[in-house]
Formats: sequence, C-alpha cells, structure tokens
Amino acid sequence: MTVSLPLPQNQTQYMRPPPLNVVLLGMRRITRVGGHGYVEGEPKTRSSRRRIVLPGVALEALQVHRIQQEQIRVNVGEKWQDKGLVFCDGYGGFFSPDMVLRRFDKLLDEADLPHMRFHDLRHSAATILLVAGVHPKVVQERLGHSTIAMTLDVYSHVLPSMQREAAGKIDDLFKHQ
Repeated sequence: MTVSLPLPQNQTQYMRPPPLNVVLLGMRRITRVGGHGYVEGEPKTRSSRRRIVLPGVALEALQVHRIQQEQIRVNVGEKWQDKGLVFCDGYGGFFSPDMVLRRFDKLLDEADLPHMRFHDLRHSAATILLVAGVHPKVVQERLGHSTIAMTLDVYSHVLPSMQREAAGKIDDLFKHQ
C-alpha cells in the first residue's frame, strides 16, 4: 500500500477512509505525546494536504481491508473505538508506531527481503514513478513536497538513467527523419 501511496508513516497508518473511488481524502498527522497519548492534527505543511489518485491495486486492497475491518468491528462489539481510521489496532484505536514497525519487519522477513526502514517505501515509490517516466511534478504532488526542486534534489540519482533515455529518444527522432 505504501509503495502505491508514497506517504510518511505518520500519515499512512492514520489516514481517514476515502470514499472508495479515485481520491484519497482526510490526511491527518498523529503524534504520540508522552503522558497524553496520541494527538491528532493537521499535516506538517500545506502541500501535505492533498488529493491523490489511487491506483486500482490500492483500491482493491482497501476494499478487502474495509470488509475485514468491519468483521473485526462486529466481533469486538461495544469495545470498538470508532475513530474513523483506515488502519487501526484491533479495537479501532491508534496503532503504536512500534507495532507498525514490528509488523513491517515481520513482513520483510516472511518475504525474505532485507531489512529497510518503513520510510524507504516512500523513496522506492518515488524512484519507481520517476523511472517509469511519470512527470516529476506529479511525483512531487504525490509525495507532498512543497516544491518540485525538493523532489528533484532528493531523487536526482534517478536522473542519469533518464538522461540516457532522453538522448536515445532524440536519436530515434532524428534517425526517422
């Protein structure tokens, strides 16, 4: 899910359910404050408040997840805390960030993948999009970067292969003339 939606961990696990069509809405930032529990607030920057077109694979996963979550809600009954979260603990409350990381590490182990930070999924998504030829402005918007310069600075390592591809396309254009 995080590769298809390159969101920071503190937004991914606490996003509000989208109407299951093409737009992700309701991003919130959750911070754990010692002695106070979890505090919900606005995303870090204005560009973090954004609409993202969901790929079909993410929509399908969210539909399955929503059905599973509804079954859990029914089983838990009155103990369910309806916070309107897409990803929550077994009672509808906030996940502990440590729990998310433990589950992520377990998934990596099960898939026989090397250890990586959860945030690396965000970088992977951006790199995949750029290598696939998605316009950097679209990648910037999906990441919630305030400027395209920030996106290009962070992902400039992808540009050499794109430079070669551009040179090849110019050659192709002139060869057919």
